[in-house]
Amino acid sequence: MAEKLTTDLLVIGGGSGGLSVAAGAVQMGADVVLVEGGKMGGDCLNYGCVPSKALIASAKHAHAMTTGAPFGITPAKPQVDYAAAKDHVAEVIAGIAPHDSVERFEGLGVKVLQGYGRFISDHEVQVNDTAVSARRIVIATGSSPLVPPIPGLEDVRHYTNEDIFELRERPDHLIVIGGGPIGMEMAQAHARLGSKVTVLEGARALGKDDPELAAIALERIRADGVKIVEGAMASRVSGKDGEITIHTEGGDTFTGTHLLMAVGRKPNIDGLDLDKAGIDHERSGITVDAQLKTSNKRVYAIGDVAGGLQFTHVAGYHAGVIIRSALFGLPSKASNAHIPWATYTDPEIAQVGLTEAEARKEHGARLEVLRFDYAENDRARTELATTGLIKVMVVKGKPVGASIVGKQAGELIQTWALVIANKLKIGAVAAMVAPYPTLGEINKRAAGQYYTPRLFESDLVKRVVRFVQRFGRP
Repeated sequence: MAEKLTTDLLVIGGGSGGLSVAAGAVQMGADVVLVEGGKMGGDCLNYGCVPSKALIASAKHAHAMTTGAPFGITPAKPQVDYAAAKDHVAEVIAGIAPHDSVERFEGLGVKVLQGYGRFISDHEVQVNDTAVSARRIVIATGSSPLVPPIPGLEDVRHYTNEDIFELRERPDHLIVIGGGPIGMEMAQAHARLGSKVTVLEGARALGKDDPELAAIALERIRADGVKIVEGAMASRVSGKDGEITIHTEGGDTFTGTHLLMAVGRKPNIDGLDLDKAGIDHERSGITVDAQLKTSNKRVYAIGDVAGGLQFTHVAGYHAGVIIRSALFGLPSKASNAHIPWATYTDPEIAQVGLTEAEARKEHGARLEVLRFDYAENDRARTELATTGLIKVMVVKGKPVGASIVGKQAGELIQTWALVIANKLKIGAVAAMVAPYPTLGEINKRAAGQYYTPRLFESDLVKRVVRFVQRFGRP
């Protein structure tokens, strides 16, 4: 006999966003049901952020063995055990998994249903033999790799981020289709682990980043041995496993042993039967308003499935917006203006707010762009990490965006995320005292560039100083 459940809050999806909503809501007194048909922890834990950064860490250790000469350390060719590197990836996932497990959430008081949910009415979801009726529903089903219908692709073994981490034998020659963050991170990591790597990008590699900063990162990635071919749109795939050939629209061909598809992501909405709940959606995801509500006002959508920025921390941020709205009935809106993101190549690229091009388009002549090179930072010099640049976009004394390429860019961008989120002025960073010597001084020195023309190039300031020195009290 089919079971029927009634709950305050139903969360569909056990990834980062869904777990955050479920944990927060149940601990605040709501009755919560969580539905997950795959692995708890979702893409980030099992196929995305966690495994990719673990593999990148292995690759960095291999790379370090070859680059010690300037520090007085004799370079050595690393003996890479690719399978052991994947063991490291698996161990990291296993170490985090208990935090996202069914057992933990049931211990918190969440009713966990393991299965895929589909709407059967505007307030009911069917999961296996159980029908769940909920006052509020949160869709947090995330996204999956987009694999375009390239002729011949179905005839050869190809990987995505969902199964590349299961590969145990190091590719002799990895071809990556897609030069975005996922493609470039995996390309550089595999090159450092000993694979020959070719990246084919239909447009511009790292095309969503500031072109000046992207060029700096791409130069380093190429120096690691990655062949990056831009304007190379794949038109056909031929060959066999172990000898795969990619044909491009320009007539060029590229042959490798393994193929990784990294051309983007698609929202996980198939099978939800959204129409039965009156939920509007497009190919890019579920349509939501500023409060993350769908066209069905009792249903919210968060994270990747909502069709916006596809980052784990965005899903977590959305969870906070939902909890405020769904649990307390308070007005709460989501915004992307203060959301940072990073690409974990070496050097890293990080961004928050507007890029220079976006800021020039929006603010015109009112925009000031502050720049500071890593080469002028003493800590960067000690570590020979002088390849890098920060740009801060400022309008009337307030930062509206920051772009960084260089070592620990993902850490440095957090200062500017704080500033923009709280609408602080540039003086807040300029007044900060940073420990010496740290890379954090880069942020302070960049902020100081705002005052350089106002203090050191101002005739008025110089006249005032001369007057005070002449007539002021000693």
